[in-house]
Order: sequence, then structure tokens, then C-alpha cells
Amino acid sequence: MIASSTLPYKLTLKPEQVFMLSALVVNGGNYVYNLVLGRILGPEKFADAAILITLLMVLSFVAMTFQLSVTKFTAGLEGAKQFSFFSFIKKVAIISGIILGIVIALFAGELQQIFQTNSKEMFYFFAAGIPVYFLMSTNRGYFQGNKSFYKLSFTYQTEMISRLVITLVLVLTLKGNTSLLIAAGIFISFIFGLFPYQKSKSKDVAESPLEIGSLKSIFGFILITAFYELTQIIINNSDILLVKHYFDAYEAGLYASLALIGRMVYFVAWMFVMILLPTVVKLKKEGKDPLPVFFKYLSLISLLAGSIVVLTFFFPETIIQLMFGEEYITMAPLLWKYALATSIFAVSNVFVYYFLSLEKYLPVVISGVFGVSQVAFIVFFHQSLAQVVEVQIVIMSFLLLIQLGLFFYQQKKKFRRK
Repeated sequence: MIASSTLPYKLTLKPEQVFMLSALVVNGGNYVYNLVLGRILGPEKFADAAILITLLMVLSFVAMTFQLSVTKFTAGLEGAKQFSFFSFIKKVAIISGIILGIVIALFAGELQQIFQTNSKEMFYFFAAGIPVYFLMSTNRGYFQGNKSFYKLSFTYQTEMISRLVITLVLVLTLKGNTSLLIAAGIFISFIFGLFPYQKSKSKDVAESPLEIGSLKSIFGFILITAFYELTQIIINNSDILLVKHYFDAYEAGLYASLALIGRMVYFVAWMFVMILLPTVVKLKKEGKDPLPVFFKYLSLISLLAGSIVVLTFFFPETIIQLMFGEEYITMAPLLWKYALATSIFAVSNVFVYYFLSLEKYLPVVISGVFGVSQVAFIVFFHQSLAQVVEVQIVIMSFLLLIQLGLFFYQQKKKFRRK
């Protein structure tokens, strides 16, 4: 008789896997946030809430400039130099956030008119949170660059949970302007997202000031990354902003629900890219070939994107009914098309981030051209919501084809050199 038994192995998760699971929870929480608001408010009021959510996504892309810059340089620096860089970039991020916040606050009235919102005060709350959000992003970049995935996961969790809980408490318990309450919830969540906070070590900063050559390299990367994140903003969010401008509140609310479901692909792809970038930088520094890692993440993202498109094609009404309810069911025929457009963009995005981590910037410029093209085509072709979605499928298909062509051209050149 066996008195005791032991497992042949321990089930352990790597920090990267913990971050992946955490990212799934965060994305799930953000979806719950959007879905609950959509159900509580209905299509017309949700259109205003969707503008705030879209502006939050725009802000996250702007802040990603700082996060990716900190990730890249902290992954390549050590000791005192790392903290010197980190201290410098935090100051740049805070000053940039204050300037951008002042600009948004000054033009709150104009933003209200452009997006046809019920309140301009909601833009004041949003503006006040921008410096905090940029600081939070540099903090995350430090954790990401050092592969401190437990701490990185925690900052995303605190932001998501606090925004979900606080916003719902405010909306359900207080009567008044729901857009203003949602903006307040977003602002408070930025403060929670600062924890855990990584302080700069003043002694190391004083002992190892940044050299002029390093500053040029840093600002060069920030400018390139900022340009790319601008293309991300245009491609990912211009459709919602333009629909809010060209269509009435009811149709804009319906389209916002469609976009939030269809963008599942992008959010899934994002968590893989967050791990890909520091890994490629590290492999390059060590003189190793990053291609196997790139193909691994490209395959995973393509498989997941394809699965989501198939699900939205076969079960559109079920998905929309479960997520937003009967009021939004008219968007069912467009769901798979929107998911397809987002999937194509998500896959092309992997190529761009890979090249960006290798300091090759032509794909960034190409994305910028297609981002502007998408805006231009929607401005000229917006007779219906279906046409807006179909324009995006065409533009994103051409973008992916060009990124694929560039990738194979680069590999062919590399092979010839060898």
C-alpha cells in the first residue's frame, strides 16, 4: 500500500505566461466595462461614452511612445545608466502630458461641437489625467524593459479594476451627466494605475548623466515611435471619431458596439507584442537570431485572429445579443467584416513592431501613409456604416501585402549577404 504520493512535476508559470494571463483578465475586464455601459446607457448615450473610451485608447497609443522607448532603452542599459535614462524620460513624459492636457482643456468647447457630445466638462477631467497617464506609462516601460512582468501585470490590473468599479458605482448611484461621471472614473483609475511605482535612484542619476550621443539616440527613437503610434491612433480610432461626426447619435452608438467587439483581435495581439519587443531587443544585443521568436508570435496572433473572424461570421447575432443586447442586433451582418479588418491590421502590426525593435523604420512610414489613406477614404465614402467597414478591409489588406513584401525583401537581402 502506498502511504503517500508526490506529483512528478510542479506546475509553474513563467513571468511571461503570468503577464499573458493577466493581460487576458485586463482585456476581459475592459470588455465588461464597455459592455455594461452599453447595456445601461443604450445606443444614444453610449455614443458619448464611446467617445471617452476612444479618447482613452488614443491616449494609450500616445503614452505607448514613452512606454516603448523606456522598454527599449532599459532593456539595453544597466545599473546607473538605466536609472539616469529613466529619470530623464519621466520628466519628458510629465511635461508632455501637461502641455497636451492644457491644449485639450482649451479646446474642450470645440471638441464638444465636433463630436456632438452633451458636455464639454468631461474633456476637462480627461485633460487633467493625461500627465498621470504618461507617468504611469513610463513606469510600465521600466517594468517591461526589465521583464518584471509581475509588477507590470499588477499596474494593468489596478487600473482596470479601479476604472470598472468606480465608474459603475458613480453611474449607478449618482444622477446627472453620465459622460462626466465616466470621465471622473477614468481619471481616478490613472492614479490607481501608478502602483507599484518605480522610483528613480537619485545617486545613480547624479553619477551617470546621459551623454549627448545617447540623448540623440533617445529622441530619435521617441520621434519615430511617436510617428508610428500616431498611425496606430489614426487606423484604430479614426473610424469611430468620423462616424460620430458624420452619423447621428443612435447610429454612432451602434457602430461603437460593433467596433468594441471587433477589436478583440487587436487586444489579443497587443499582449503578444508587449513580450515580443523586449525579447527581440535582447536577442539582437546577444547576437542571436530573433526570427524564430518573431514567427512564433506571428503564428499565434494569426491563429487567434482567424478564430475570432470565424466565430463572428457564424454567430454574429448570438455574440451581439450576449454582449450588448437586442438594441444593437442590427449590427450583426457587419460584425465579421469589422473583425476581418482588425485582424488584418493586427497581423501587419506584428511586422512593424518587429522592424521597430530592430531599428528599421520604413514600415512605420508605410503604416502612416495607409493611416492617412483610411481617413481620406472614409471622409469620401461614408454613405452607410457598411461602406465605412468595407473601406477599412480594402486599406488594411493593401497594408498587410506591402508589409509582407518588405519583410521578404529584407530577408532576401540578408540571405544574399551571408
